Amino acid sequence: MPVSAPAKQPPAADRVYQHIKEGVLERRYEGGTLLTEGELAEAVGVSRTPVREALLRLETEGLIKLYPKKGALVLPVSVQEIADVVETRLLVEEYTVRRAVPAAPALLDRLEELLAAQRRHVESGDLAAFAVDDRCFHAEIVRSAGNQILARLYDQLRDRQLRMGVAVMHAHPDRIAQNVVEHGEILAALRAGDAEAAAAAVRAHLGRVGSLVRGEVR
Repeated sequence: MPVSAPAKQPPAADRVYQHIKEGVLERRYEGGTLLTEGELAEAVGVSRTPVREALLRLETEGLIKLYPKKGALVLPVSVQEIADVVETRLLVEEYTVRRAVPAAPALLDRLEELLAAQRRHVESGDLAAFAVDDRCFHAEIVRSAGNQILARLYDQLRDRQLRMGVAVMHAHPDRIAQNVVEHGEILAALRAGDAEAAAAAVRAHLGRVGSLVRGEVR
């Protein structure tokens, strides 16, 4: 029998990029941490050249700031950034949740699936996985509205949402279970076909998240 070829690894710069990005989003690399090329090269098992490529990409995304001959500083989440993200989410999500009514059965099933996954993450204490499914829950509703421009705009917030979400849950562990409750309220309103109740549930949910994050993230 022919021997299957080993799986091809992603390019070195992509591996470094993913390593750093996951570390920042999951808060293994906290805001204010100085990363050096040598340490990153050793951690991923590559030379310094792909490390430099990855750091340049991450700087353009606003996650780090490069300092020649010193390294890369992980940028803290600013209060202004938090306010901007929450305001943008409110504008997009209130509009799209109304557009989602009447909700398609496939959307309701997918939201129920994501809600069940969130409950499992609460039990296991996996904050990073919870943040991903939390974000996916909202993104599914946004995409269901059928406006591709809004969907792309919302996708641009992805990394910031994940980073802020994990930060909130670290600072307020009780918030995790409350998020599940509030997502359940949004889903219930969608199932009932009540656009205004769904919009109110989204507004209340994001308002609570915004008030908790402001001033709490360092």
